[in-house]
Amino acid sequence: MTSFSFEKYHGCGNDFIMVLDPDNRFPLQAQKAIKSLCHRRFGIGADGLIVLQKHDLSHFRMVYFNADGHLGSLCGNGARCAVQFANAHGWCKTNKLVLFEAADGLHQAEIITQESENSLIRLQMTDVEEIEQLDGAYFLDTGSPHWVQFIDDLSVFDVLGAGRQIRYNDRFKEIGTNVNFVALDSDGGLFVRTYERGVEDETLACGTGVTASALAAHLHLAKEKAHNSFKIRTLGGLLEVSYTLVQTANGVAFQRVFLTGPAQKVFEGSFTV
Repeated sequence: MTSFSFEKYHGCGNDFIMVLDPDNRFPLQAQKAIKSLCHRRFGIGADGLIVLQKHDLSHFRMVYFNADGHLGSLCGNGARCAVQFANAHGWCKTNKLVLFEAADGLHQAEIITQESENSLIRLQMTDVEEIEQLDGAYFLDTGSPHWVQFIDDLSVFDVLGAGRQIRYNDRFKEIGTNVNFVALDSDGGLFVRTYERGVEDETLACGTGVTASALAAHLHLAKEKAHNSFKIRTLGGLLEVSYTLVQTANGVAFQRVFLTGPAQKVFEGSFTV
């Protein structure tokens, strides 16, 4: 058994157990232990656990686990928390630009405003070249796979039931997908609620999910501007997604995609694995 210090962070209520692991001591195969740590009744409680390791080509490597203990794909809110966490512990050697590796490759982030335990961070996401348009819905990958569906009255919509039905349908039941339900706010922004695979529940916010929702909304609303952005309301707070739309041989692609939002430390402690 090995003892580890941790800090608890959240980005708009999407919360994570954060662990520094400079010597690669953390047992990455400890699925049962990670699931227990993330349990909201019998553990610390979190949507996921993030381990930061040293990396030769960047400031750090981010290893993300879903709340079920399995390795996950990119987590946008978690990535912003990882940047704040790493910088607070002197891993970044900068107070502005941070480079790190996640499951989908290298990412750059900018610390826009910085406080001791709460920062505003602008994270560059992966470019998106393929969006599958279906009957009233969209499917795309923003570092994690996302189904996006537009709903009129989202405040009373059964996100858990409808999300679970899509996540476990014949197409997605093996590998899963995140499911986002989106409504247009009166000010032109978006309201997004997300069912997350790996958590298997609705979360208060999802970074890759609001990114997918913004790009799908551009197509859904037939926006013509080459550069655009959306302010996005989630149950846990406000996020912003900006992007540049470019013409390609196969249609359009979204490049220079950025997710901006807060990362805040909540508390710290230790556990044994």
